[in-house]
Formats: sequence, structure tokens, C-alpha cells
Amino acid sequence: MDAEMRDRIAGCAVGAAVGDALGMPLEFGARVPADRLVRDMQLGRLPAGTFTDDTEMALALAESLLARRPLDPADLAGRFVSWLQAGPPDVGIHTRSVLSGVAAGQDWRRAVEAVQQRKPDSAGNGSVMRSWPAALAHWDGLDALLADSRLQSRVTHPHVECVAASAWANAAIYYLLRGTGVQEALSKATQAVDLPPALRAVVERAPSRQRHELKNSGWVRHTVESVVWGLLTTDSFAEAVVQVVNLGNDADTAGAVVGALAGAAYGLTAIPASWRAALRGEWPLGSGVYWDESMLIDLADRLASR
Repeated sequence: MDAEMRDRIAGCAVGAAVGDALGMPLEFGARVPADRLVRDMQLGRLPAGTFTDDTEMALALAESLLARRPLDPADLAGRFVSWLQAGPPDVGIHTRSVLSGVAAGQDWRRAVEAVQQRKPDSAGNGSVMRSWPAALAHWDGLDALLADSRLQSRVTHPHVECVAASAWANAAIYYLLRGTGVQEALSKATQAVDLPPALRAVVERAPSRQRHELKNSGWVRHTVESVVWGLLTTDSFAEAVVQVVNLGNDADTAGAVVGALAGAAYGLTAIPASWRAALRGEWPLGSGVYWDESMLIDLADRLASR
């Protein structure tokens, strides 16, 4: 692993949290007019620069991967339950339903199956938003990366499109970490992962979509669409993230995903210093420990070095 790859690995972790934090005050809001784009960390439901559940769940996944590799889904489910019981201010409906079942004593498989059977078409973005630690943990092995990316999704989001999107995003990170150009990396990821036809169509047509056509909702298809559009219509970390979070709606989640990929593409040093300096977030919840850029860099290094 050379210095450039280390910079990209750190960029992936910090970029995901930065995208999450930049999108936080724009979550659930309308699309921001193109001539008034938000380009700085702003106060929202949390202080400016604070990351949300998107990064918190990623940190739980990272800690699970540091403790056990390959990923132990029961261990991961337990860590997610501990997070839920600590009272995060924002939890996806689907995620809360699954984890509540696990907290009540159900095996994670039964809990997720019961929720999915009630709503078989549920395909939210709650697993793709947190998936990047599996890419860093397996930066040197694509097969293991794909296996753990899929497995971490199945713990809460077993829908075929959620599982495939998590694997696809991390496959893209795998290639981006190696210095592959953005367009080629996304193409290689699409070849490496068997995407359901509808999701593949979203990936292929995203670059040609107009800004006003992007819904950027909590549906995994919409998140992937926004991320691909943002990456392929810009040429810098900052512009990719700014364009995506200003689509509004599920801005923090789309920001986290595009931030992880753009961070892997452009590296830590390409992330604006003011954004990195403002970054903060309590982890574990209720601990009084507030993470910053340096702690995320250390985490990325530990994931990649183990």
C-alpha cells in the first residue's frame, strides 16, 4: 500500500462523513436552486458539521469488522441494536423495525425476514449508506469485499437491489482506490456485480439525467442514481458532493455515499480543509466521545491494515 492509496483510503472514510454532515441540514428539504447551492457546513437539526446515523451505522460496521473478519452478522446486528438503544435522533423506519425485532430476542435472520415479508418491495438506502468500511477492510481482495458488502446489507436490508447496490458501491471504491478513473471504476463495478436489470438501467442512464429529474429519495435506486450523476458530471470531490446534497430530500444519505466514492477517487487531500475541520460526531452515542477527522483517518488505517 503506497502513500497515494493511503490517502484515498482515508479520503473514503472522511469523505463519507463529510458528505453526510454537509447534507444533514438539507435532509427532507426541497432541491436547492442551482444559483444558491449550499457550499459550507451549516446548522440543521444538529450543529454544523455533525454527521448522522449514516456514519454512526458505518462506525458500528467498522468496529464489527475490526473485531471479527470475515463479518459476523450476529455481532453486527448486536452492535446495531446497541446503537438503536442509545437513542439516535434519526433511524430509518425499515431499520428500526428490523432492529426492534432483534432487540426483542429474535435471531437477526427471523427479524429481517419478518419485516421484509410485511413489505416485500421495501428497498431503502439504509445499507448502502453504511457499506464503505467493508471496502476498506477488504481493499486487497474483491471477492471478500463483495461477500461482506452483501452480508452487511442482508442484516437489515435483504432486498436484492439493496444487496446489489451495497456490493456495487464498494466494488467502485475498490477500483477507485487503485487510481482508476471515475467512469472506468463505475463501469468495472457494474461488470463485477450482477445488478438487477432495473438497477443497472438506473446506473447506465444516470449521467444523462437532468438535475430537476433526480428525486434523491430514500429509495436505493434514487440514491444510486444521484451518486452516479454527481460523480460523472463533476471533476472534483467538492463539486460532486455539493451537487448531490443540494438535491435535497435524503441529502445526508446520498451525501455519505457520494462522499465515500469521491473520497476514494480524489483522496483526503482533495477534501476542503474547512469541511474536515468542522467535522464532528459522538460515537458511541452517549459516550461523550466526539469524533473528528483524525479519528476517522485512524479508523480507516486500522481497517485497511488489519
